[in-house]
Amino acid sequence: MITTYIARALFDGKEIRNHVAVSVEHGRIVSLSDVMNDMPSGIHLNGLLVPGFIDVQVNGGGGVLFNAAPNVDTLKIIAAAHIKFGTTAMLPTLITDKFSVMQQAADSIADAVAQQMDGVTGIHFEGPHLSNAKKGVHFEHFIRSVNDKELALFCRKDMGKVIVTLAPENVPVDVIADLVSQGVRICLGHSNANSKTVMRALEAGASGFTHLFNAMSPLEGREPGMVGCALLDKDSYCGLIVDHQHVHPKSCQLAIRTKGADRIMLVTDAMSHVGSTQKSLPYFDTVITRNGDKLTVPDGTLAGSVLNMARAVRNCHIDLAVSLEASLQMASSTPANYLGIGDIYGQLKPGYRADMVLLDEKYNVASSWIAGQQHVYSQVT
Repeated sequence: MITTYIARALFDGKEIRNHVAVSVEHGRIVSLSDVMNDMPSGIHLNGLLVPGFIDVQVNGGGGVLFNAAPNVDTLKIIAAAHIKFGTTAMLPTLITDKFSVMQQAADSIADAVAQQMDGVTGIHFEGPHLSNAKKGVHFEHFIRSVNDKELALFCRKDMGKVIVTLAPENVPVDVIADLVSQGVRICLGHSNANSKTVMRALEAGASGFTHLFNAMSPLEGREPGMVGCALLDKDSYCGLIVDHQHVHPKSCQLAIRTKGADRIMLVTDAMSHVGSTQKSLPYFDTVITRNGDKLTVPDGTLAGSVLNMARAVRNCHIDLAVSLEASLQMASSTPANYLGIGDIYGQLKPGYRADMVLLDEKYNVASSWIAGQQHVYSQVT
């Protein structure tokens, strides 16, 4: 059965169009046409219809953290929390932990992928092969060198798309190259590497940077560091947390202007607080506390965010004066292209999945669809 929506305005992934009919069948868009004089019958959408948001770094949501309970029920809660904010595809992210937790996380993702669970597209292992000097809130006790068990885990073929964040000074380039050859996407981050080490990792196949500017060697006059390499490299992708806590707005503008909207991915780095009223979260040997829109551990170190993708888009467009088209692109087609799914995700056009988000005049989420199935009809911020 074909369902037709009449959108007052629509962003197809490239441009904003007015009065567009979108026909959906079996979870895919089958046609897209401008409405001229004769208004076709269908469901009228009063707002801006855009591609569903794709978030490659989601630690938690709805009051639960993936590390704390790495199972399918947790994934359902996290996905449901973020769908309300327009995220129709995500990579649940496991923070540095012991190997048994990594195994549980991998198994739960594999189950979710096999079940075609709404919102779950793969997994992001943020660690454990990081730099202690740039560990942030990652638990130092579990940061370690790479071993064969973990390499085999990363290369499992039943987990959908896989990202591994690592510090290139602590992982040999031949290991990076081997992981890339087996389909793993390597992001560089939580690293104090110099530019020579970063460039070698990029040459070995690393293709991304995790939360640009945060927990990485900075750009300096005599040493570009990881930040300088990330900004200079034209092919790599960078995750960027635009919550006005992690990165100064001017630095965000610099990154977007330098790399372009086709290489900057908006990410949330969301913790369990997103979509919940939670104030504090037990976290290994400490506690993460929310104060307004900021999450910290007792020493003041940032500990993830309470950001959601809809707000990230608004922050870019309204606060940073980035065009609406570019802001939406960084939340949809750019991460889709990075994950290698840009042929069916991230745009609204025939043949693509009907993952869609309806935004109101203030760019809040009014409704979301995953594979043509409507999930939300409420206005949340």
